[in-house]
Amino acid sequence: MRILIAEDEEATAKALKLLLEKSKFSVDIVHTGTDAWDYISSGSYDVVVLDIMMPGMSGLEVLAKMRKDRIKTPVLLLTAKAEVEDRIEGLNTGADDYLPKPFATGELIARIKALGRRSENYADLENSAGGLILDGNRYEMRMGENRVTLTNKEFQLMELFVRHPGYVFSTDHLMEKIWGFDTDSDIDVVWTHIGFVRKKLRSIDADVEIRTIRGAGYLLEVKE
Repeated sequence: MRILIAEDEEATAKALKLLLEKSKFSVDIVHTGTDAWDYISSGSYDVVVLDIMMPGMSGLEVLAKMRKDRIKTPVLLLTAKAEVEDRIEGLNTGADDYLPKPFATGELIARIKALGRRSENYADLENSAGGLILDGNRYEMRMGENRVTLTNKEFQLMELFVRHPGYVFSTDHLMEKIWGFDTDSDIDVVWTHIGFVRKKLRSIDADVEIRTIRGAGYLLEVKE
């Protein structure tokens, strides 16, 4: 899943990013409400985590703009405000869930996963293409009795391909979707990871392959 965290405390935002990436999420972080709206309106996220108190626009203002523009992405409000009135205001504005600080990290991850299941982009933990099974519980690919473990980015790439077999993804789209807007990585990181995944597909004799479409991008194809 791809997550946006809008949190004005930079240290907190970075800690959350590391925490969620360990749980195999792709994470972008911003520190103002204005940037949050820019990312939400131009990107595609499975869950948005909004702090209420942010410079530029408050989390509630961002949330109101989302719902006004019919952006249905699930939203978790993360804030130090714990009063009942604030929770009611947030939920009435269109939030899907509310978690006051301080919070247990395990609860945050569980709530994000629960919201991700409501997302229009949600996919089951096990997906398949041809005879290949992509297992989101173990972060591995299986072909019959053969299996191989995937890294975070490898899994996210394969999840995208397996959920959309035959669909051509450009390098730029993969870069944005998997590595995010603020990545320091060069575009060749996509080619490198495609190479890693291809080797792992061959290692388990998978009946699918990632094909290069010259001038367009990549697609997952089931072998005949």
